[in-house]
Amino acid sequence: MTPASAPTVEHTADVVINGLGPVGLLATILLGRQGYRVHALDRWHTQYGRPRAVTFDHEIARVLAMIGIDPDNDPAIDFHDDHYYWLNGDGEILMEIDWLGKEDNGFRKRYWFSQPELEDRLRVIAQTLPNVTLHFGRDTVAFAQDEDGVTLDFRETVPGLRTVEYAEGGESGRIRARYAIGADGANSFLRESVGAEMTDLGFLFHWLIVDTKPEVMPSYMTHHFQVCDPVRPTTVVPGGPGRRRWEFMMLPDDDLQEMLTPEAAWKLLEPWDIRPDNASLERLALPRFEAKYLEKWHHGRTMLVGDAAHLMPPFAGEGMCAGLRDVVNLAWRLDLVLQGLADGNLLDAWSDERRDQAKWYIEFSVDLGKIICITDPAEAAARDARMLAEHAEQSKVGPLPAHETILGPGTWVAEDGTAGKTGIQGRVAHRGRTGRFDDAVGHGWFLLSTPEAAGDLDPGLAADLERVGGQQLTVGGPDSGAEVIDLDGIYATWMGEHSARHLLMRPDFYVAFVAGDAAELTTRLDSILSGMIVRAAA
Repeated sequence: MTPASAPTVEHTADVVINGLGPVGLLATILLGRQGYRVHALDRWHTQYGRPRAVTFDHEIARVLAMIGIDPDNDPAIDFHDDHYYWLNGDGEILMEIDWLGKEDNGFRKRYWFSQPELEDRLRVIAQTLPNVTLHFGRDTVAFAQDEDGVTLDFRETVPGLRTVEYAEGGESGRIRARYAIGADGANSFLRESVGAEMTDLGFLFHWLIVDTKPEVMPSYMTHHFQVCDPVRPTTVVPGGPGRRRWEFMMLPDDDLQEMLTPEAAWKLLEPWDIRPDNASLERLALPRFEAKYLEKWHHGRTMLVGDAAHLMPPFAGEGMCAGLRDVVNLAWRLDLVLQGLADGNLLDAWSDERRDQAKWYIEFSVDLGKIICITDPAEAAARDARMLAEHAEQSKVGPLPAHETILGPGTWVAEDGTAGKTGIQGRVAHRGRTGRFDDAVGHGWFLLSTPEAAGDLDPGLAADLERVGGQQLTVGGPDSGAEVIDLDGIYATWMGEHSARHLLMRPDFYVAFVAGDAAELTTRLDSILSGMIVRAAA
């Protein structure tokens, strides 16, 4: 499809981003803060002002803090240091997951938020960047790429509608950019344009989502729980400050159109003491829970992220999180490519890392769904018996830990058991500033070394590390002479447990490797840098 007439406006950019949900907005902010000319489009003139995603984990909390959104104090975000229970139809505990306390990066395990309010924060941040241009109410109608860049054509849509209609006499335009990011959702225009097709795992269920604003927040045995009742599997979770969400599985005899009504919703909510006289309905939705992913996310000069690259059931609460991980991992790589320091191989490594990790989350979510979505009474009874026995045994040592994932093969040392996972963060002091490492020191590539091992770094590798924006810093206690003071001994303890004198942290907060001596440091750092930057021939 092409515009009806020649473009009335033309723009040039380093990167064009199609789609301005949370994933596209974060990509815009990260690249804009790196100084690149970013043009980003969304077909709607205003945001969708209703809840959609409602939760994120500790990893995303650190990402939001990096751009100035404090998840522990922002009014759009809430948290509950509480258990996450799975219950059967009789209210017995089948499984108990540890959502109390904090992770090793200093943030809580799970947060709850209002997506419209969080998007407001992200839009404000993006709009303050002088090299960023946001095009709201502009629908992409044509896209092409060549060896030197991409060309995207758009048309202005009619304001106030949630269906795409083009404004008569409205603006039509063209953006020529070096690279494109498709953050344009499950029905991605850019994905279709580059001919990418998703792998479908064949998991499909309809669930009714009911978002409410109770006048008085109800009190249950815990703030978040899953009811594995074969009569109707149900999810009960917070929906951000002042809100609660219910998700009800649709059954074969349900009339889906009838269930998508306030009357049906109130009937389902009645057993939970949520009624029209003590709460209001904010949103009803009846999505299909699907499980799909792309094998390849990097196509020439186009990268596909978020729902354009993967779809997962919500049972692990990781759908939006996965999309935000996509762009945090991509932004530092694209920075090096745009600088001419790296080539497309670094973007292929991004695709491999993210595909495998997202696929793990998708399969994990499907496995959870297979447990939750049981409606056969005999099968549910067998599941309950097994899980009750497992919980009785597990309760002797405490609740189950939150899940931990690892990146797919890429820019980290695979034989290092600490690498490919999210890194620690402790309180430190550095150059007159104290606080979490990110706040006191900053973000980027950091080789953190014990003071006595500072001289292990080869000068040539130090120069290459500096080329990618990285630096070596010594970390130690108050009397160690280190550049970064480890106020609570977090780094000393962690490095001692792993017999490490060096820890290489990536800009997306993942561990690239640890090293125990100068030889291991040289070998591993050379391997990482060789896979990142194009070095001049000797």
